[in-house]
Amino acid sequence: MSKIDVVLGLQWGDEGKGKVVDVLAPAYKVVARFQGGPNAGHSLVFDDGAFVLHTVPSGIFREGTVNIIGNGVVVDPVILSEEIRAIEQRAGSIGGRLMISRRAHLILPTHRMLDAASEAAKGKSKIGSTLKGIGPAYMDKTGRNGLRFGDLELPDWRSRYEALKEKHIGLLSLYPDFHFDISEYERQWLAAVEELRRFPFIDGETAVNGYLDAGVPVLAEGAQGSLLDIDFGSYPFVTSSNTMASGVCTGLGVAPSRVGRVYGIFKAYCTRVGSGPFPTELFDADGEKLRSVGHEFGATTGRPRRCGWLDMVALKYAVMMSGVTDLILMKSDVLDEFETVKVATAYRKDGAVLEAFPYDGGEAVEPVYREFAGWQCDLSGIRSFEALPQAFKDYVAYIEGETGCPVRMISVGPDRDAVIVR
Repeated sequence: MSKIDVVLGLQWGDEGKGKVVDVLAPAYKVVARFQGGPNAGHSLVFDDGAFVLHTVPSGIFREGTVNIIGNGVVVDPVILSEEIRAIEQRAGSIGGRLMISRRAHLILPTHRMLDAASEAAKGKSKIGSTLKGIGPAYMDKTGRNGLRFGDLELPDWRSRYEALKEKHIGLLSLYPDFHFDISEYERQWLAAVEELRRFPFIDGETAVNGYLDAGVPVLAEGAQGSLLDIDFGSYPFVTSSNTMASGVCTGLGVAPSRVGRVYGIFKAYCTRVGSGPFPTELFDADGEKLRSVGHEFGATTGRPRRCGWLDMVALKYAVMMSGVTDLILMKSDVLDEFETVKVATAYRKDGAVLEAFPYDGGEAVEPVYREFAGWQCDLSGIRSFEALPQAFKDYVAYIEGETGCPVRMISVGPDRDAVIVR
């Protein structure tokens, strides 16, 4: 009997989960997404090209790997269909390698309108939504109004769709200054639903547990990042799902006792897209250098990411909350040219020093920094830990000592081969 291993981000998203899943995938026969929606942007670089996945699990380019979109995911059929077409142009048919849980909820065209109307009405209090209808879709899910993939197999699915659409149009009347027309997107949406019928709609929880019972290795892939968790992130500037390891149980239908290794991914520095507290954010030349060297622009939105130094307070919190067993350090090479590298070891607020991640996510705190000597050399061609400069090894040793977790993999470039495995 196998246990399900988990890959998730430990910061505010954009940590490099897609690359890691792509690298780990050969050891797994099944890769399953357990939460989030098309706001995800998992970037893969291979064969001198790049590809960004939004809904499809990142094992899709590995031959022989089954990819499951789990019940915890919310899906826009238009975006998924476009993504599948792009994948098949690159890699051929994936008809036998992609399955969709019947319990996964659908994002309707009117969900997108509700998202845009709500965000516009917030004015300066905007949370930085990607406006893809994800929040409203999760609201319908918890409100017991949602439309699921399994409903598409019912003879009256279209009337269910129309009823939910009319409900949304009624809600949109609360925003009299918001004007919308869903006719063209609805046409695309209905066509995309028919296109997706060529893929199996499955009872995902039965399938995943069946694979585990048969000893088949399964990897659960998370989206967004731990600090965007709806319960434990920097609320209200969070996503609408549980992004920590606990989300695997509800997002795929597996028991906590079946969770095995938890791979926590983090960058050698921090980034964030959208609004919300970011204690180590930099507004100086160092922040701009991190953004330009690290190509820190959203894979989904294209928005420039906010950049800052590594936040150890937040990292230790995320490690604790998900029971991380193995750390994976990404984008180490982005810091190659820095003479000094900083890490926030605590926060200072109202004269007090905080060493635990606070309720408000670090709003209006001053980071307490520890400085490290930079390694000031090119890491991109190195493939063994022993060959790394001592200054970088010291940085890794500090992270391991503070978190109590070993750093098992180090990424030194965007390509799938630019990794050091320990």
